[in-house]
Amino acid sequence: MAISKSAPAVPWHRSLSREHWRVLAAANIAWMFDGFEIFALFLTVGFAVHQLLPAGAAAQTPRFVGYVLAATVFGWATGGVIGGIIADYIGRKRTMVLTILAYTLTTGLSALSWNWESFAALRFLVGVGIGSEWATGASIVSELWPDHARGKGGGMLQAGAGVGSLLASVVWFGIGGLGPSAWRFMYLVGVLPALVTLWIWRTIPESPRWEASHKRRREAQALRQSGARLDGEHAALTRFTVMDLFSEKAVRGRLITACVLMLSVTFGFWGVATFVPTYVAAVAHAQGLQPARFAAIGGLLYSAMQIFGFVALGFLSDAIGRKPTTMIWYAASLVLTPVVYLWTHDLATLLFAVAVFGFFSGGIWAWAPIWLPELFPTRMRGTAVAFCFNAPRWISAAGPLIAGTLIVGLGGFGPAATIVGLFFIVGVLAAPFLPETNGKPLPETLEPPVALAGSRTA
Repeated sequence: MAISKSAPAVPWHRSLSREHWRVLAAANIAWMFDGFEIFALFLTVGFAVHQLLPAGAAAQTPRFVGYVLAATVFGWATGGVIGGIIADYIGRKRTMVLTILAYTLTTGLSALSWNWESFAALRFLVGVGIGSEWATGASIVSELWPDHARGKGGGMLQAGAGVGSLLASVVWFGIGGLGPSAWRFMYLVGVLPALVTLWIWRTIPESPRWEASHKRRREAQALRQSGARLDGEHAALTRFTVMDLFSEKAVRGRLITACVLMLSVTFGFWGVATFVPTYVAAVAHAQGLQPARFAAIGGLLYSAMQIFGFVALGFLSDAIGRKPTTMIWYAASLVLTPVVYLWTHDLATLLFAVAVFGFFSGGIWAWAPIWLPELFPTRMRGTAVAFCFNAPRWISAAGPLIAGTLIVGLGGFGPAATIVGLFFIVGVLAAPFLPETNGKPLPETLEPPVALAGSRTA
C-alpha cells in the first residue's frame, strides 16, 4: 500500500482507502477489548477484593485495591516494553495477534482467583498482555495512515479503549446485581476477544515501513557478519533496539521527555481516575442508594465521554498541533480532579462532573498514539513507543498504592485524589520540550545516515 506524504485537495476522509480503514478497525477492536479488561477491573476490583479478603479486613479494602491496581500497572509496564521490542523484530500484525491471545487467557484465569494474592498475581499477567498489544496497534496505524490524517487516526484508535470501557459498564450494569461473585462473570466474558484474532490475521496487512526497515536490518546484519565496518544507521540497525534508544542524542532527549510526559498521565490516571466508580458507589451508599448500580452509571458516563475526548483530541491536534492540544487536556485534568473529589457532593452533580472529567482525564491518553510514533525512526518505533507508554508505569504503579493508603489514612477519597492529581501538572510543563510534528512525515532517522566505510550511500 502506498504511503501518502501530503494532504490531498479533497476532504481528509475521502483520501483514505479501505485498507486504511481496515487497519484502523483492527487496531481499534484490539484496543477496545483492552479497554474492556481495564475498565472491568475498575468496576469490579472493590467488590472482588472485598470478597477475597479474610473476614474482618473489610475496612482495609481501599488499601488492597491499591495493591491489585499496582500489580496490574506493573504487569502492563513489563509486558508493554517486551511487546514493543517483539513488534520491531517479528512485525506489528503478528505481535498484535499473540498479545490478544495472551491477555484473554489470563483474564479468564483471573475469574478463578481464591484470595486477593492470587487475584493480584493473575491481574499482573493480564497487565502483561494488555501492555504488549497497544504499541503494535499504535505503530501500525501511524505507519499506514497518511500524514495529514494521522492525528485523527490515532484519536479514533484510542477511542477503542473508551468503547471497551463503555461496553464493560453496560455488561456490569446487567450482571453486577447477580451476587457477591458477579465480578467473576466479568472476567469470563473477557475471554471472547480471542475469537477475533483470526479475522485480524486475515484482514490487515503488515506495515510496509516495518517490512522495509526489517529488510535493511537483515542486510546490515549480513554485512556485519561478513566483517564490514558499519556506521550510522547501518550500525544502529544491528544494535538491540533498547540499546539503540539510548545511543543517539536526538533520540535520547525525546525519549526522556516523552517518558516524563507519560509518567504524568499514568500516575495521575491510575491514582485518581481508577477510583471514580468506587467513589461514586461510596457517595451513593452514603445517600442510601444502590452502590453497584451507581458505580455502573458513573462508569458509563466516564466511558462515554472519554470516547469523545479521544476523538476530539485527535481532530484538534491535526488542527492546531500536538503540543497545545496535549497541554490543554493535561491542564483540564489537573483542574477537574478537585472538582470531582472535593467540591461536588450532590450525586446528580457528581455524575455530571464525572462525565466532564472523563472527557479530559480519559481522553488525555490519545496524545500517545498520535504523537509518540512521530518522534522516533521506524527501526525502533515499536520499542520506543512501548517504552515511553509503558516504562513510566513501573514508577506510576505507586499511584494507586499511594492513593489507596491515603484514602484510608485521610479518611476519604477527596484529599487523597487531589494530592495525587497534582501530578497532572508535570505533563503541562513537559509537553513544550517535545518537537511539534503535526503534518510531518514519520521519521526514518533523526540524524543523517553515515555511509558504510569504503562504500557509497545508496
